[in-house]
Amino acid sequence: MMQITPAVKQLLIINVLFFIGSQILGDIAYLNLSLHYFENSNFKPWQLLTHMFMHAPIYEGDSHNLAHIAFNMFALYSFGSTLEHFWGSKKFVFFYISCGLGAAIIQLGVNYYSIHSILDQLSVLNLSSKDLEVLLNMNFKSLFDENREMLGGQVKTILDNAHCSQEQFNTLTSAISTYQGQMVGASGAIYGLLIAFAFMFPNAEMMMIFLPIPIKAKYFVPILLGLDLFSGITGNSILGSGIAHFAHLGGALIGFLMMWYWKNNRFNHNRWN
Repeated sequence: MMQITPAVKQLLIINVLFFIGSQILGDIAYLNLSLHYFENSNFKPWQLLTHMFMHAPIYEGDSHNLAHIAFNMFALYSFGSTLEHFWGSKKFVFFYISCGLGAAIIQLGVNYYSIHSILDQLSVLNLSSKDLEVLLNMNFKSLFDENREMLGGQVKTILDNAHCSQEQFNTLTSAISTYQGQMVGASGAIYGLLIAFAFMFPNAEMMMIFLPIPIKAKYFVPILLGLDLFSGITGNSILGSGIAHFAHLGGALIGFLMMWYWKNNRFNHNRWN
């Protein structure tokens, strides 16, 4: 078993500290440190970095989200220690952070396209920019009564005046969900590590949790990316719910471009320290 390397050890500690702290602080931590959509007023520039050290919260009686950080940290240890051993700490950290930032930017770009495509479809409602701002920031929890009937108020008035149909409202809620969504996790950076590992050790055997069959890295990683691409395009997630598939693909893309550049410039085997 590969001994844990210095930078990987520090990253693991930071992730665990962020995770414990976010469980204690709750909503205030997720509001400020998770990555929000950049047109949302809750977006802050530092979230591009901090989100990759945040992970999904554990709710009372439900430890399912514990698997989120556990899987990412295991992957960070498994692939990160190997890569840092060959690259050195500075080069490894540069690669890791670059993939995480790239994943975030690409996911934000996909979100922008998705939201504005939906709003273009709903342009027939002739909603003003002020109306759109109200709708995109509406609180779903306070919008309906116990019978799932919409309560009176500013949102209902806007929708009624626009003669919004149920189908149009359902379409609008998809844009609102993306607009208000928060992205957390190291997965984008981890996917970059997967790409680098496959570049350097293409014949190493890997396994999926739900398919415990040894598969060479040069086949395993493309299969995994194919599943993410299918899930991201169709919306039918094979890998689980609440996953930012295009962040995974974005981290992988940045990792591929960096490895390709380093390889072509005879730079891939040089340590930085």
